[in-house]
Amino acid sequence: MDLKPRERWIAIAGVAVLSAIAVAGFTIAIYAAWLFHDMPDAGELQDYRPPTATRVYAWDGTLIGEYSKERRIFVPYDQIPPQLAQAFLAAEDHNFFKHGGVDVGGFSRAMLNNIGNAARGRRLEGGSTITQQVAKNVLLTSDATVGRKFKEAILAHRLEQSLSKQQILELYLNEIWLGYRSYGVGAAAYNYFGKSLPELSLAECAYLAALPKGPDNYHPIRNKAKAKARRDWILGQMAEQGWISQADARKAMAEDLIVQAAPSRAKYRDADYFVEEVRQRGVATLGPRLNEGGYYMRTTLDPRLQTAARVALMEGLEKYDRRHGWRGAWGHVDALDAAQDGSWEKQALKKAPPSERRGWRPAIVTSASGGVRLAKGEGEGAIAGEDMAWANATKGLKVGDLVFVEKSDSSPNYRLRQTPIVNGALVAMEPYTGRVVALVGGYSFSLSNFNRATQAMRQPGSAFKPFVYATALENGYTPASVVVDAAITLKGANGEDWSPENYHKKFYGALPLRKGLEQSINAMTVRLAQSVGMKKIVETAKKTGVTHDMAPVLAMALGAGETTPFKLTTAYTAFVNGGRRVDPHLIELVQDREGKVIFRADKRDCVRCNAGFNGDESPRIPALGEQVMDPITAYQITSMLQGVVQRGTAAQASSLGYPLAGKTGTTNEYRSAWFMGYSPNLVVGVFIGFDDNRSLGEGETGATGPVPIFMDFMREALKGQPKTEFKAPKNAKFAMVRGIREAFRPGTEPKVVAPTESTGPQPYDEAWPGGQIGPNTTQGPTKPPTQAPDISGLY
Repeated sequence: MDLKPRERWIAIAGVAVLSAIAVAGFTIAIYAAWLFHDMPDAGELQDYRPPTATRVYAWDGTLIGEYSKERRIFVPYDQIPPQLAQAFLAAEDHNFFKHGGVDVGGFSRAMLNNIGNAARGRRLEGGSTITQQVAKNVLLTSDATVGRKFKEAILAHRLEQSLSKQQILELYLNEIWLGYRSYGVGAAAYNYFGKSLPELSLAECAYLAALPKGPDNYHPIRNKAKAKARRDWILGQMAEQGWISQADARKAMAEDLIVQAAPSRAKYRDADYFVEEVRQRGVATLGPRLNEGGYYMRTTLDPRLQTAARVALMEGLEKYDRRHGWRGAWGHVDALDAAQDGSWEKQALKKAPPSERRGWRPAIVTSASGGVRLAKGEGEGAIAGEDMAWANATKGLKVGDLVFVEKSDSSPNYRLRQTPIVNGALVAMEPYTGRVVALVGGYSFSLSNFNRATQAMRQPGSAFKPFVYATALENGYTPASVVVDAAITLKGANGEDWSPENYHKKFYGALPLRKGLEQSINAMTVRLAQSVGMKKIVETAKKTGVTHDMAPVLAMALGAGETTPFKLTTAYTAFVNGGRRVDPHLIELVQDREGKVIFRADKRDCVRCNAGFNGDESPRIPALGEQVMDPITAYQITSMLQGVVQRGTAAQASSLGYPLAGKTGTTNEYRSAWFMGYSPNLVVGVFIGFDDNRSLGEGETGATGPVPIFMDFMREALKGQPKTEFKAPKNAKFAMVRGIREAFRPGTEPKVVAPTESTGPQPYDEAWPGGQIGPNTTQGPTKPPTQAPDISGLY
């Protein structure tokens, strides 16, 4: 039957509509398939833990640092205070515990508005629940597209089926970015307020809940008024929901918003070099996961000793710097008007003092007599007279000079300060365990993070000599042996003569070993090394850890090889602990976020340690370290190095009144100065030198700079400690040699002289020179060195 025209058009229109619907449906199906083909699996979040910071602690529990890509402290849901969670719910999603992942009304309104926003190129609206935000933050990108919003809604629904509400809220509160270098509420509480979560006040909880909308918009310092307004609105919402009372809300609103001036990784800031060295060693051990695994890391650091080490080294370097004169102002303002109107401050404040010197202030010289005005209106006054004389002896001061000053403790005047250009290091280590209790790698980490303790390869000079003497004692020499100290000239491989000199340009004839080490006598040491053989000395250096490689030439006996303060300090521990080479370490223990131990420095097994006490003998744990030296040899060297402190080049350290041993070291042309000192329980290495290895200046020996630094540090380290003597091996034999009680291996000790009727029994007393000679004596060189050296070790 023929259709009428009107009906025909209706039929055509119907077909067109159905076709359009089919095409639209097909298009939507294709779009949906494309949109969701790579949809992540929400079930993956059941075991998900966001990246968290590895926190680093000193041995006493002091937090000293963090390592992280995202600065986060993961806090389980049951440890999050209810009022903190309620604050975030009030701010972001007060129906969180009622909806199924999507707030249908809010989401629909946002989608309708977003159609217009997308057409106009405007930013899309949120309307997201906390569940949707978790889906976006963890599983999706942050692209502001309609497609992503649909994905977000679908994933939110799936999340609600996979995780409990508590798990979702836990993820949200630990994942979210809150500004101030903080991911998650745990890090934010610490960075903003310096508190743990349970310590937060209601007002502080509400402020943290204000931050997800935009941390910069509600910055507590730059936008304090907006931040407080947003905080107070959240407090009002909490009261409206019945989670807090109106009275509590008003009380919290009345609180000021006070935060830390800047987020800090740790309140203890004296261990920057140590913390960075731990990071590098941690990455070598644990790999990149160190920065995201949320590990607990306990180190060997003793904060009291670390602070003492930092202060001692900084003050020692400043004293060296002062001995070598005022170098001049670090800036200058030509126009006096600039000094008067304050415009100089912009230039002054660009030059900050070392962050470790918190008492230093930038100032401008306002008069030739030393008047100064501090930046930021912090005061004005005069430079101390002695500092003016010090400055005028070299560069002097002029009106308009920009300088650093520090308020004097003993007068109203200011002390003139300058940042040293010399540098150094200090390492303190327990000799029996290898635990590094203090490490300072330079004057200021903020000025240079080059760690001179572990990275600076330098010649140790005479600080190497104990290893020469130890090798001799391991190869037939005894403390009664005599070696000739006399002029010696040797030919090197290139034909040049080498005549090692003593520091005082004198020679002393036949000397016992002790005298050569106590007085750091070069010519005698070279003769001793020549007799023993450099190959054996090199082997000792390698076994004890001084170096991995050393040429077997005689110059090395005077410290011409290179090592680091860290390695040399480690090597000296063998003289204290009975001849063992311990493994030096900074990391004691590492646990993962579940508390499982994944690294322990002490790998010894303790049999029966966990069996409980049953009256039997207590478990015996083997000593740490490989035996690299006879225990008697180690004690003999320690005894001789005690003589260095009592009568030798480090005699000033004897004023501390404790049993101490040590050896100074100064290299050719005074390029490096050392002191390696120790007590029965602590080995300390001090190094001073320029980074470009230039000369420190005439007379700058190990006794001049490093020994006073060692003394300043040890005053604090020894405070309250008993005066324990160095422990001798049980099988050591003793005899008097020239009035000094010396230790010997059994069978090598000198014999007691037969008694006479008039004198009775007499102890052995070596004549010096010309009397009875010890078991081994060398009277001179027998062969030349294999190459010409470039150094003479000094003190």
